[in-house]
Amino acid sequence: MAKPPSASRTETTHFVLPPATNALGTIFGGTIMQWIDEIAAVAASRHAGGIAVTAAVDALQFMAPIGLGDLVVLRASVNAVFRTSMEVGVLVEVEDPRTGARRRTTKAYLTFVAVDAVERKPRVLEPLAPATDDERRREADAKARRTARLAARSR
Repeated sequence: MAKPPSASRTETTHFVLPPATNALGTIFGGTIMQWIDEIAAVAASRHAGGIAVTAAVDALQFMAPIGLGDLVVLRASVNAVFRTSMEVGVLVEVEDPRTGARRRTTKAYLTFVAVDAVERKPRVLEPLAPATDDERRREADAKARRTARLAARSR
């Protein structure tokens, strides 16, 4: 049965503490990448109803620095589902805890493959059922990115 993107949507929040920062007082990119992979895995597993593994990280963009003491909010959901794979979009923002105002810092698109827990072979996914214009746009954009990625791979 088809699932809406809202079924996979997840959010998590982290404080940036000293061990996660570099000499400039900003967070290591690798820490943000780990957090992105973790939250994307949660969204993918929710849609898959089981294990989903990272197959690719696409279009990871750092748009603004994240500093020591910042409150970092990550949001993820499935954008599109193919046969055994799916694209998960992740948005990273810094939140001012006093005002609740957020600013975008990072975005990424990841491809996950659903796998059988016993044989660890790819398994067929339930389709995605986008319900809003924004969800349909995100699905179309994900399909275009997949087409471009597969064309680049075949060259």
